[in-house]
Amino acid sequence: MRIQVSRTGGFTGIPRDREIDTAGRVDGAEWEALAASALAEGHEAPPQGVPDGFRYRITVGGRTVHCADPKLTDAQRALISRVLKEGA
Repeated sequence: MRIQVSRTGGFTGIPRDREIDTAGRVDGAEWEALAASALAEGHEAPPQGVPDGFRYRITVGGRTVHCADPKLTDAQRALISRVLKEGA
């Protein structure tokens, strides 16, 4: 399963895109469970954020949701942080 995170906005406005492929990973099931939780609370359309805040697009298995700071769920925050840190 491919998990993609795109971040836009922020003070500098520099976009950042990262992706994780869970296939063959020992922790793949953990990633997939976290992704399912993050998708459950996402929005179909980009929500209103705050000035200079980040906006995110999370795509998992063909389904895309949107979320924005500061209203991220714990699962969204954890998934976004992990993908942006470990993703290629």
